[in-house]
Order: sequence, then C-alpha cells, then structure tokens
Amino acid sequence: MSDRHAVALAVAAMAGAWLSAAVPLVPAIILGIVALAVRKPWLLVAAVLLLGSSLGARAWAGLNPLEPSAFEGEAVLVSDPVPVGAGMRVFVQAEGRRYEAWAYGRAARDLGDRLAGDRISVTGSVRPIQPLPDYQAARHIANRLNIDRVHDYRDGSFPYRMANGLRRTIARGAESLDGDRLALFTGLSYGDDRYQSPVVSDDFRAAGLTHLLAVSGQNVAFVLILARPLIERFDYRGRWVLTLGAIGFFALVTRFEPSVLRASVMAAIAATATLLGREASSRRVLALAVALLVLVDPLLVHSLAFRLSVAASTGIILWAPRLAERLRGPRILADALAVTVSAQLAVAPLLIATFGGVPVASLPANLLAAPVAGPIMMWSLSAGVVAGLVGGPLAQVIHWPTGVSIGWIQAVAGWAASARFGELRTPHLIAVAFGAVTWWLVRRRLLRAVAVVALAAALLVPAVALRTADPPFHTVLDSGVEVWRYHQTVVVSLGSNRSAERLLEDLRRAGVGAVDLAVADRGIRAQRDQLLALKQRMWVGTVVAPPGHRIGGATTVRTGQQILVGSLVVEVTSHDPRLAVAVTPLASQIVTGAV
Repeated sequence: MSDRHAVALAVAAMAGAWLSAAVPLVPAIILGIVALAVRKPWLLVAAVLLLGSSLGARAWAGLNPLEPSAFEGEAVLVSDPVPVGAGMRVFVQAEGRRYEAWAYGRAARDLGDRLAGDRISVTGSVRPIQPLPDYQAARHIANRLNIDRVHDYRDGSFPYRMANGLRRTIARGAESLDGDRLALFTGLSYGDDRYQSPVVSDDFRAAGLTHLLAVSGQNVAFVLILARPLIERFDYRGRWVLTLGAIGFFALVTRFEPSVLRASVMAAIAATATLLGREASSRRVLALAVALLVLVDPLLVHSLAFRLSVAASTGIILWAPRLAERLRGPRILADALAVTVSAQLAVAPLLIATFGGVPVASLPANLLAAPVAGPIMMWSLSAGVVAGLVGGPLAQVIHWPTGVSIGWIQAVAGWAASARFGELRTPHLIAVAFGAVTWWLVRRRLLRAVAVVALAAALLVPAVALRTADPPFHTVLDSGVEVWRYHQTVVVSLGSNRSAERLLEDLRRAGVGAVDLAVADRGIRAQRDQLLALKQRMWVGTVVAPPGHRIGGATTVRTGQQILVGSLVVEVTSHDPRLAVAVTPLASQIVTGAV
C-alpha cells in the first residue's frame, strides 16, 4: 500500500464516521476482507468508508439519553475532577454509561483529591443533556449526573495507581513553584492544566500557546528517549514490547486525550514497522493512525482537539521540511520557524471556523516559547521524579531552572496577550496563503519581495484595525457581557455569564484595555471572581452592585441613582432582582441599554 492509499484510507474513515449513515455492518466487513485478500487498495478504501459510516451510526445510537431519575451506586472516574466556579466537574462511568458529573459543597470537596481511575460510591440524580453538543458526544456522554453525596471512595486498578502515583510524585516535587507556575508545570509535563488561573489561561489562548499544555508527539518522543537506555538492553521483540508498554503507560498518565491517542498510535505503528523491517514514511504512519483510531472510535471526528492534532501533524509533515530548506539563517532557527508556520497554517481554518480568528501573536509567541517547553517536560520526567522523592530544599534546587523556564513562557504569553496584534480572519488568511504560495512557487526576486510585502501587510492589518477602528457605542458580546464606549470611557456589565475566563477573552477580543465602571448586576460570588481576574488583566475603576452583594469594595446602588463616569452618565433604572441601567453620553443623544 502506497502513501497515497494510506491517506485515502484516513480520509475515507473520517468521512464515513462524519456521515454516520446506517450502512449494514456485515457487508462492509466482508468487502474489507475481500479487498485485503485480492490486494485492491481502492476497494479497501471503499470498504473503510462504509465501515466508518456503519460504526459511526452505531456509536451515535449508543448515546442513549436517560429519563430524569435518582442514582445510587459506584462510578469510576474517567477524567480528573476539574474545579469550575464553586463546583467540581468530572466525567465518570457507571452501569455501562458515561456521565458528565457535577458536585457542589461537601461532595465537591470529597472529589478534590481524587484522580482518574478512582472509584466512588455516590447518590444523586441523572438527567439527559439536551441538546447534546459535539464535544460531549465525542466523549460518549449523553447524560448528566448531579452528585449530592460521596459516600466512599477507593483507588483504581494497579495501572491507574501507578500512573496517579507518578503524577503526584512529580507535582509534589514542584511544590516550591507558585500556583500559576505549578499549574503550568503540570500542564507542560503531563497535560494537567486544571488549576490555571483565568488570567494565565486566557494569556495562553491569546498567544496561541494552549497546545503546549496538551500532550503531543513531541512528548511521546521524549518519553521514548528517556526509556531508551532500558529498552536497548533487549532484543528486537523485547524492545517492541517495552516500547509499546512505555507508550501505553504514558498515554494512561496523560489520560488518553485525543492528541495523546494520535501521537501514541503513531509511535506504536512506527515501532511495529521497525520490528517488521519495513519503511514507513511519517505521512503513512499518520494516515494509518487516523484511520485506525476513527474505526475504533468513530465519534473522535467530532472532537476539535483530535482534528486540530491531525491538522497540525499534517502541516508539519507536509510543509515543514521543505520550508526549512528554503529559509535562510541558522538551521535551528529555520527548523523552529518552519515547524511553527506549518502547524499554524494547517490549524488556522479550523480555528477560524470554530473561534472566529487566529491570534497573530501566535507566530512570535511559539517561536519564543515552544523551544523551552520541551526541556521542561523532559526535566519533569527525570529530575522532577527525583525531586518528588527527596522533597525539601533539594527539590527546590532541582526545580530552580524549571521556575525560570516556566517564568519565561508565562512572560511570553502575557506579552502576546497584551500586545494587541489582533486576529487573522478569513480574508487575512486568504491573503497570507496567497503570499506564502507566491513566495514558495516563484523564483524571481521582485515577485518574492511582493509576496513578502503581502504577507507582512496581511499580518499587520488586524493590529492596525484593532487600534484605529471606531467601536460602536453599545455592544453585546458573545457571552452576554455588555460594553458601552464613548470618548475613551468604558462601562462594562458582567451579565449572566459566570466564567471569568470567558469574560477576559471577550473583552480582549473586543479591544477593551481598561474599564472605568463595572456593573455587577447580580453581585454574586461568581461575579466577584470575575472582577478579581479582570483587575489582574487591566485597570478597573468603580464597581457597582445591588444591595446585599458579595463583592468587596463595590459601591451599593439603588433605583434612581445616577453615576457620572467620564463622558457617560449611568442611571440605575432598577435594582431588584438585579441592576438595570441606562447609559447616556454626557453631551449627545440618549442611548439606552439594559443589563
């Protein structure tokens, strides 16, 4: 089978899984067996298309929404509990089904120290998730479990106990790092970014660096490098078994996330090809890994993380080597630039379709941060384990370079988030693609210079537009946050959204750099947390809230009060059950809005 046929297999598997038509399974299997027997690659491609479609339909049919009911029994954690606001969210499996579980109060505290693989005895209630979003379907989840009480818990199976013990040892050795740096350390080491602050999380998103906190092929390669001294002591079969064992254990440590699955299966296929004495190009290995994963789990095609991982790997494999050859300068810089540009261009269409734009800052930020992220991961799995075992002052010494390195990455992310370079939209991406293709294909220096100018212009336009555009007086952002802007005066109402991270993202993308008046219309604890995060990101002037609020430092206001803020007049039209205001330019016509 050629590389072309392998790529066709991957495309057929993904297309079939996406369509998920109710194709009979047995004929599809028979067609595949016949195709293998007669050695007809294109017939095998057709069989994989039908098989992927049939398996996809069966997977969707297996997502059975349940009627609302009480629940009592044992559940296995299939993810690590994640704090969300005042609660805790975790994915669990019970009675042959997976659930998105939520817990609050004492139940949330009981879940705080648990990890994936642990077993818990709980009581609560079950209800279906309607409508069912794609990201939940990709996890085989169609129902929600509200946990009222955790009665008991126990550790999981032996492999999970080993994996969780390694994670806890690595994290214990890095306790000398502050909160954000410790969260980044665990994210860079094994993909655990649960305890990032909203500000750091949004900084990484604005800088296009979130992929550094998701385990990828680079991490798997580092694990195999660390395990090589042991693996090379055995013969070929022993090496193969130990290689697959190391890959599988690392996938368990990193929780079998989609990017981990893709990288792990690619490494396993490459190791198997080596054992069999067959050459396998990176293109073929990626294609076979994608086809195999999608046939095993057709709902993976609905996982954005999986699609991004496949797209980034495809871009690096297809374009990075050729681009590096054409770039001038030091080889190490050319290789890094080629990989970054290739991956960013490959994932850009997906990011624009999903989030609306790609941060321009992601290119320089990745060039500055990515080379530092790899050594942190290698250090955590070697010296970091020693630090966790010995603890104390020696652990602090061991992790001194870790703190410096993470501080650098954190500084790069913060700089990129505050630089206001803007985002590439579809027209900008088309211009970038045109300039890149022109530069790639033409040989004449003048045309290449024109292509470079076009590229530079496409990258500069978002930043110029962000700084020169005249924003509307009143804007309702995607999360429900409302913004009034007039003569450099900004009034923001927090609205119903309770996510501090979402608030920071929306205001950043709207170009808001400071807030003169923040209206906490409900005055609840979630809005207090939002304001604390907002004050870490930018200057915030006066905060107003209704009577009985829970926001320290906020001014209590009631119906009928007026507040003069710069060139705006804010009148409180109601305070029960929440604040409603009318915002008026001081010296122009009245414009009103409700919050």
